[in-house]
Amino acid sequence: MSAEQTTTTPPRLEVRNLFRQFGNRAVVDGVSLRIEPGQVTCLLGPSGCGKSTTLRMIAGVDMQDSGEIYVDGKLICDTHFRIPPERRQIGLMFQDFALFPHMSVADNVAFGLNGTTAQKRARVEELLEKVGLFWAIDKAPHQLSGGEQQRVALVRALAPRPRIMLMDEPFSGLDNRLRDGIRDETLALLKEEDTAVLLVTHEPEEALRMADEIALMRNGKIVQQGSPYNIYNAPVDRDAMAFFSDINVIRGVSNGALTETPFGQFLTPGCAEGAEVEIVIRPQHLHLDFNRGGLGPAVTAAHGQAAAGIVERARFMGTESLVEFRMEHDGSMLKATVPNVFIPQPGTRFSLTLRRDRCFVFPVKN
Repeated sequence: MSAEQTTTTPPRLEVRNLFRQFGNRAVVDGVSLRIEPGQVTCLLGPSGCGKSTTLRMIAGVDMQDSGEIYVDGKLICDTHFRIPPERRQIGLMFQDFALFPHMSVADNVAFGLNGTTAQKRARVEELLEKVGLFWAIDKAPHQLSGGEQQRVALVRALAPRPRIMLMDEPFSGLDNRLRDGIRDETLALLKEEDTAVLLVTHEPEEALRMADEIALMRNGKIVQQGSPYNIYNAPVDRDAMAFFSDINVIRGVSNGALTETPFGQFLTPGCAEGAEVEIVIRPQHLHLDFNRGGLGPAVTAAHGQAAAGIVERARFMGTESLVEFRMEHDGSMLKATVPNVFIPQPGTRFSLTLRRDRCFVFPVKN
């Protein structure tokens, strides 16, 4: 087959350069996404960054100022052409379960289904069986727990077999003890139905747990997009790194592509001579050297030179301990996490080293 004859299957959902402005503020600024069938993409970012507005434009309940939306390669909306929301074959699921209180679970799930009574009943029973709620088929929503109502809301959204599922913070109203199990069940069902999913969340842990791909959003723009592993381990900037965990920041000045710090020299290629740089590392990669009371030469090339820190406070966090140090060289604060229980007394002096392969170097933003 020639190159001209080769065809590629379009993504289930494609968003091209969506833009939405309120007043003088660009709430969504050039957002582009591609989601395949069975893929879960998390639109992750802080409150007010434009995530929900993006979702509403895809759903058709808000109109973009510019940009295009495609489903299976077919245009469903631009600034001149618009398929109404009810004809987009897009399911919606929000934090508010929005179940009809006067209807049974069966009637809630069947709402919006086409076909004969027998066909609708079969689809309802199939989905309720999958989420373990067949026993509740004739119950009223108020007779179910929050987690059970969330499952009903999910299967109601899936019942018409939407090509795409849009989910806006759907698990935030659940008890923490229930949340992980419900998320896993939801993910399994969505994958089984081969539905393309766009999940909006402000919780990094949720995105890491559920997503095949994460689109990190800030100030209306997607600043980084990729697999959870790559987003976490290759952050595009300090703010992207800080969104997923606590960070430690060590400042220095670039001198001949090297930056001198109390932990030794760091390569800072591409930084202008005399430019301020930040060496950023997560607390789990700041190590306490229990083998030396004083400060000597570097332990290994991987950890580099040691620096002295004085314990300010220590707290047990359940599976690990968080220890905060005031550094002797400049009085700055650094945090380290230590497995299990480790509660040193304030004022205790430790030698600290860094996992140099887990350090990231970023130029200081003006």
